[in-house]
Amino acid sequence: MTTTSTIQQTRAQESTAAIERLYITMRHLFNRGFYKPMGISGETLRESLLLLRPEIYGTISEDKTEINGLMYILERLPEGIEECRFINLTSNEGYHQSHFDAIIPPKRRRNCYRIDDEQMNIEITRGRSDIYDILTHLTFMFIESHKIANKVLVGEDGKTTRDWEKIETAVKKGKLNQSEREVAFIHLGNVLGRTFEEILTAHNTFTTKKQPERFLHVIYWMGKLAIEEIVENDKRTITFSSVLRERLGHHIHGDVWASNIKKVLKDNNLLGRPVHIISANMHSVMNSIYADQVLDKEYKDKKSFNVFEALSELGNDALRKKVRDFALKNGMIQVDDTSGTNIDVQIFDTAKINFTKSRFAPNATTPDEEKPVLFVMDYAFGEQAYETIDEFLKPYKEEEKTTFLKVDSVSIMGKAGILEGGKGDLMIPNAHIFEGTADNYPFNNELCAADFENNDLKVFEGSMVTVLGTSLQNKDVLKFFHESTWNVIGLEMEGVHYQKAIQSASKIRKSIRNDVKVRYAYYASDNPLETGSTLASGGLGITGVKPTYLITIKILEQILN
Repeated sequence: MTTTSTIQQTRAQESTAAIERLYITMRHLFNRGFYKPMGISGETLRESLLLLRPEIYGTISEDKTEINGLMYILERLPEGIEECRFINLTSNEGYHQSHFDAIIPPKRRRNCYRIDDEQMNIEITRGRSDIYDILTHLTFMFIESHKIANKVLVGEDGKTTRDWEKIETAVKKGKLNQSEREVAFIHLGNVLGRTFEEILTAHNTFTTKKQPERFLHVIYWMGKLAIEEIVENDKRTITFSSVLRERLGHHIHGDVWASNIKKVLKDNNLLGRPVHIISANMHSVMNSIYADQVLDKEYKDKKSFNVFEALSELGNDALRKKVRDFALKNGMIQVDDTSGTNIDVQIFDTAKINFTKSRFAPNATTPDEEKPVLFVMDYAFGEQAYETIDEFLKPYKEEEKTTFLKVDSVSIMGKAGILEGGKGDLMIPNAHIFEGTADNYPFNNELCAADFENNDLKVFEGSMVTVLGTSLQNKDVLKFFHESTWNVIGLEMEGVHYQKAIQSASKIRKSIRNDVKVRYAYYASDNPLETGSTLASGGLGITGVKPTYLITIKILEQILN
């Protein structure tokens, strides 16, 4: 008799195989140079994604259109991509010197260029993870577009339903009054298999000042191009430029990024000082160090998070600028990226910082030349973490002189999916497991659950899975990881890549000290095992402030105190 656990395990195995096929297929298509997503060459990608049914893509395998998933991907793809028949993935090939304006998606830092009415070029400077991310999102969008086309096509001669004709009329009219918009929504609901209320909610979510009818516009163009693919066999095409195919995997952008940073350290006489690398956002370390001094009169309580909540609120730009301006005059160096990695850096010379009004109490007798330098880098993306840290940990070479960096610690703070608990809860890993392989990276974490006691957030300790992409996860695989002896507490995209770089530098290349300290801590951005709690359900908002600063302050306490 087949047990429930056996069925679940079989489903998990099927999903794991689907992820592996997606991974292999995407690499094959990249090497090939081009493919047609809705043609024979894209069939394996489509079938694997439909078999996997990732949580973030909701109802991808059902007839009705998945709206939350669509919103999620469009925040990560360039505006107008739904109108493009040709999508070209390129390296940094000098488009910034042209007349084209860069289009930057709100939730992904990548430069995109609308070449003409039919073509979008997307620059890939953050490694293979960026390609996996884009291709899975595009595959989802194309699958959804064909759902729309199949709903509105009548026969094989291209004739469409009355619903579609009314939608087309509304889109071509442009600006709609309330009555016209609501009529269009009724027809849209029929096509998408959604209620009027759901369409209204989606409209409000998608609307921008520039495009007040954006939801209607997106659905129309998705359906229009899918209809043309079916009726006229005019397939959409994704290509990879020859320069991108030559450069990928050679750390070109990471090398430039690391060299630029080391030169800044040298120019400021910081190369010989103890360096502490922190992967975090571009505000929490700065605010943790300076906000109490700058805003001492407004927020006197050093134990509360009120000052950080105020700095995180929308509309408080003046408050944030006040802290940043003070930081730049008191030990902080801002290094904006010019390498193409899209990873900005802040360097803090603690010898120039007055900690008397702060939350930290460094040893005042430590000589300036031994005081730590904090190297804060913005979040890397997937495999890019290995490329950047691997290059940074190499010695700095100039002419015949080689200088080894005195790296004392590497601290990683980030958002991750949690498998038990909810948004904002904390995860403290003791190992990273690379999804789809037997690779595992155990380590001694300087942070532990006891460091975060006495707050209202749950704290979990265990293994973390480093995944190929958050958009590829499904409940069956994650449930298996969580309930098996792997003791997995969450999933993220960079842990293995950071650890691989640290271990190779410290244990093989010997370019940094062998006993370099590592700190990993994550806060939950979503719970992919809970329906309605995936990344597609929205961001953390103010909920993310407390866990962000709890982790940041604990990391800084261990470094400074």
